[in-house]
Amino acid sequence: MINLLPISEIKITYNPKLKSSELPKVASSQDAFDVILTQWDDIQYRESFAIILLNRANKCLGFSFISKGGLSGTVADPKMIFQVALKANASSIILAHNHPSGNLQPSQNDINLTKTIVKAGKLLELQAIDHLIVSDDAYFSFADEGII
Repeated sequence: MINLLPISEIKITYNPKLKSSELPKVASSQDAFDVILTQWDDIQYRESFAIILLNRANKCLGFSFISKGGLSGTVADPKMIFQVALKANASSIILAHNHPSGNLQPSQNDINLTKTIVKAGKLLELQAIDHLIVSDDAYFSFADEGII
């Protein structure tokens, strides 16, 4: 008789709630910002990091908060970002984080993180197509500005 060690079972699930035809299409940074505004209720309160998950037709599979931080920062762990994206079977992602101060200019840390995630995404064939820094009424798009 084999004595098995007790270990945790790992389950990977994604439960879509809409038909493909009902998913919103994200064809621009403005479309992504519109999706973000429907999901983010504490955008002026504290800094958070989230992702929009897209299929091959750029239809929105879902939205997921990766982290919630304090007034001036949050941690965006690339492993957590890709864990969620792979779980949802996403083909691409849009990164998003807010600046509660309203200053939408990216910091050097924002630029470095974006480069890291873009590089990792290439290895996984899961493209990061934009990174938005958002407030409650405006946004900065890395793609629109040619940074990504």
